[in-house]
Amino acid sequence: MGNMCTPVKARIVSTGSYVPERVLTNQDLEKIVDTTDEWIWTRTGMKERRIAAEGEFTSDMGFEAAKRAMEKGNVAPHEIDLILFATLTPDYLFPSTACLLQARLGATNASALDIQAACTGYLYGISIAKAFIESGTYRTVLVVASEKLSSIVNYSDRSTCVLFGDGAGACIIRSEGKGFHIRDVTLGADGEQSSLIMLPAGGSRSPASQETVAEGMHYLKMDGKETYKHAVRRMEAASRETLLKAGIPEGDVDWIIPHQANIRIIEGLAKRFDMPMEKIYITLHKYGNTSASSLAIALDEFQAEKTLNPEKAILLVAFGAGVAWGASTLIYGD
Repeated sequence: MGNMCTPVKARIVSTGSYVPERVLTNQDLEKIVDTTDEWIWTRTGMKERRIAAEGEFTSDMGFEAAKRAMEKGNVAPHEIDLILFATLTPDYLFPSTACLLQARLGATNASALDIQAACTGYLYGISIAKAFIESGTYRTVLVVASEKLSSIVNYSDRSTCVLFGDGAGACIIRSEGKGFHIRDVTLGADGEQSSLIMLPAGGSRSPASQETVAEGMHYLKMDGKETYKHAVRRMEAASRETLLKAGIPEGDVDWIIPHQANIRIIEGLAKRFDMPMEKIYITLHKYGNTSASSLAIALDEFQAEKTLNPEKAILLVAFGAGVAWGASTLIYGD
């Protein structure tokens, strides 16, 4: 029958993650700002978060996570065709953190770029990698998500400083091998809501000056209540759309791995899908919100801890600044 080709499937063949050694507990935060362990725990679901060392940067954490994913996938640096680095806390505005990582890995055959989609950055990275792999443009893509949020958090603002931590995750996406088949990805954005979560200064609109520093404009700002409203609704809609596109019934979803922003957002999503919390994978209590890297870390730890069911789907879903959101369906197997 001539030239019948099997469609190329993009697969996450290996994952890796890294979190810094330093632990910042709720009790530690009680000494820094007017808050309590009980207040943080009941409202956010967080107990601890990791904080990068003084000389440890976004590219360093990304390097550690990438190295682990490459070792698990038996991938040599020269085999990587493209590096996608999701972050909102790059080492520099430019050059890209992806280029810094390319040099450090010795991935001399790889092109490299940063992705800025905040907490949804890992899903945007997976989507781009899937497109490149399935079009036949590249064979091996390294997706890294790494954040040093401690560098932009104001530790005198109790409404935000309790939420965020540092860490990195990575994955290798290929057309061959066993792993998570990326069945579908749904992405979205609404720039009309861009003021909900932002870093006001440091870009060309408000370059760094004595005034911007004095006014605390280089710290992350967030409208928590409005963000919550949009997050649950957008994450639910993206999840339903990606399941529909993939032809996967909701009953075939074995696990939901959400962006680890806040336990109330996660509970709201679980309720809308009628999923027991035991089937929602949570790392929030250990690491807080690590933005782009939260899904990447969670997927790596999930794979190490859980027995994977090839018959069932895993749903990844995220929401973040921009505002941007996304969801992806994964099926484990050959």
